[in-house]
Amino acid sequence: MKVQVHAIHFTADRKLVESIQEKLNKLDTFYDRITGGEVFLKVATSLGKVKEKMLEIKITVPGAVLFVKEKAKSFEEALDLALNAIAEQIKRYKSKTTAVKALRAEDLASEEF
Repeated sequence: MKVQVHAIHFTADRKLVESIQEKLNKLDTFYDRITGGEVFLKVATSLGKVKEKMLEIKITVPGAVLFVKEKAKSFEEALDLALNAIAEQIKRYKSKTTAVKALRAEDLASEEF
């Protein structure tokens, strides 16, 4: 899967980008029709102090866009939280689409007889 990583208002470390790419590639085990993904990294600041790291993941699948947004003290922690959430969304999407396909197949089979 092709993943684009966008660091908003800062430069992301190469290790972080590689880690994100590696972990997002594992999402293919849940659903093999993922067409692409984007990750947005943001740092929330107040009065010059870094407070929270925000990470957003947008995954494109045929017919839908799955999105999750997480905040944590580090990007790695936010990535783990976001991956758990997006994996659940992918599983729900996959089960929903396979259920629709099964219903269509049943309808076609009943029309033939």
